[in-house]
Amino acid sequence: MQKYLIKDIQVVNEGRIINADVLITNGRIEKLASQIAHVNSNCIEIIGTGKYLFPGCIDDQVHFREPGLTHKATIYTESKAAVAGGVTSFMEMPNTIPNALTQELLEDKYQIAAQTSLANYSFFMGVSNQNTAEVLKTNEKRNEVCGIKIFMGSSTGNMLVDNPGTLDTIFREAGLLIATHCENESIIKKNLENLKQQGKTLTAADHPIIRNEDACYESSLYAIQIAKKYNTRLHILHISTEKELQLFTNLFPLKEKHITAEVCVHHLHFTSHDYERLGNLIKCNPAIKAQHNRSALWKALLDDRLDVIATDHAPHTWDEKNTTYENAHAGLPLVQHPLLLMLHYYKEGYITLEKIAEKMSHAVADCFQIKDRGYIREGFHADLVIADLNLPYTVTKSNILYKCGWSPLENFTFPASITHTFVNGNLVYQNGTWNETTKGQRLLFNR
Repeated sequence: MQKYLIKDIQVVNEGRIINADVLITNGRIEKLASQIAHVNSNCIEIIGTGKYLFPGCIDDQVHFREPGLTHKATIYTESKAAVAGGVTSFMEMPNTIPNALTQELLEDKYQIAAQTSLANYSFFMGVSNQNTAEVLKTNEKRNEVCGIKIFMGSSTGNMLVDNPGTLDTIFREAGLLIATHCENESIIKKNLENLKQQGKTLTAADHPIIRNEDACYESSLYAIQIAKKYNTRLHILHISTEKELQLFTNLFPLKEKHITAEVCVHHLHFTSHDYERLGNLIKCNPAIKAQHNRSALWKALLDDRLDVIATDHAPHTWDEKNTTYENAHAGLPLVQHPLLLMLHYYKEGYITLEKIAEKMSHAVADCFQIKDRGYIREGFHADLVIADLNLPYTVTKSNILYKCGWSPLENFTFPASITHTFVNGNLVYQNGTWNETTKGQRLLFNR
């Protein structure tokens, strides 16, 4: 493999920023030191003066739509967008078609990724009310599968899990992390009916009224109650409300927590005021809500009640979004820009660079017990991102890499740019040029 020596760069890693050199050999970080002499003529040197080196972001929640929904996206197209944005590893959800509800269907997705993904990958095993025995077979693959996903709220196909017996069995017997989408379906249905009885035409602005704070809180509380009953390793996805934050703690280090929580970039960026401008383009589940929720999420992220940042990247076609509210599909394409969005908030004074590296890389690796990734450490896989914090970048139709071809961030100018992305020591992306000859690797876990 090609050797690389990154010289004179600001390394953002493990709570500090140091000026250092980094040597990459055989796909791994061989040496991190204040100065490293040039190795030999076969080593490519990259001058990092004035730039910052981050560990590659690990996105623990994406929907890449393959198989079955490839008119929206494919593992290839969305992993390419991810790499361009500094996301070097992803964990993908089971609500594709067919749903990943058997071990064979789960492995089919790994085979597709092995052939096409430019980023490293893992896939969640899906749960329905009827596949308990199949789900529990995943215990035998605890070092090879990121986790089990339970939709405790509506989703594609046969994936709403609302049978108490099924939930009890999975939480009691699961041998690896359970990730949940928490929204109470009965509350959502009641809110929807109440609005319909008023005779009004529903719009995207009604979305946070229908899928309100109580729907999220009651479902998250229920999941936590079951997890505490069995001491289950529970990870609740895309927290969107201030009310839910009372359910989480910062009294323990992340590695000692049995219950953890994720926040997504769109809940940190948008509020209900943005429905007037963007309408169904920001319709997602759980809903983007009022400003006080966004403010509370930021506070909880910084004080470690919220453990990781993700995207919940969920692309739909333009036509699937530009229709009536009730027919518009829920989800936003975001995986190309999460690091840039957080660098925007760094410039705005919300968050430090060290905290960005923690919440988008270190903490995700710790939360899922990922082997040899998430940190800039000697011996770890060289999943690395170089950012220029003084090179603005504007999102335009021409540089959006999603197959769906649009972004809710279109025309937004970030104060920084991603210039280089290494995946397993391969320089896959460099200033708009690509090397796609080597694909990403399956994530492994220390469990």
